[in-house]
Amino acid sequence: MAEQYLFQEKQYLGRDATWLSVRMILVLFCFIAYYLNLQHLASRQLFFIVGVSIIIVSIIMIYMVHYKTVVGSKFLMISGLWSSRLVKIDLYNIVKVERKPYSLFIFNNPVYNLHKNGKIRFYSGGKDAVWLTDKEGLIYIIGSHKAEEFARAIEEARQALKDGKGKSS
Repeated sequence: MAEQYLFQEKQYLGRDATWLSVRMILVLFCFIAYYLNLQHLASRQLFFIVGVSIIIVSIIMIYMVHYKTVVGSKFLMISGLWSSRLVKIDLYNIVKVERKPYSLFIFNNPVYNLHKNGKIRFYSGGKDAVWLTDKEGLIYIIGSHKAEEFARAIEEARQALKDGKGKSS
């Protein structure tokens, strides 16, 4: 019998608007250089090939799942791209759930399970994130396009665990 999840979201690698804009500006540069470079046939063809290649890679990245977030009755599971390990966070150990901006920077690189300064980051796109603090003081920062719904699902699961209604998973 399959368990019903409280929340499920897939984050795609190529759908972040800022990095998509950067790639399209590079494509525009390549095509303008292709158009203006009339004398040198070899470099002209190279600009065209690079521009088309960037477009093809961008299209492939739009459909590439970076990580999937699932909130079950007892665990938060984050499964990553291909060779990444499954990260399973016990909701019983979570003491604080906050919805805050992921970062103040405009450009944020996609990361999966990045350990830095006592924080573990997961990010693909979006402005908001859910900040989870466990009993040991470790902070998980999980970027989401649906951060409010994600935080609400975690709070519901934690409340069900406190009330003793948590199903086995």
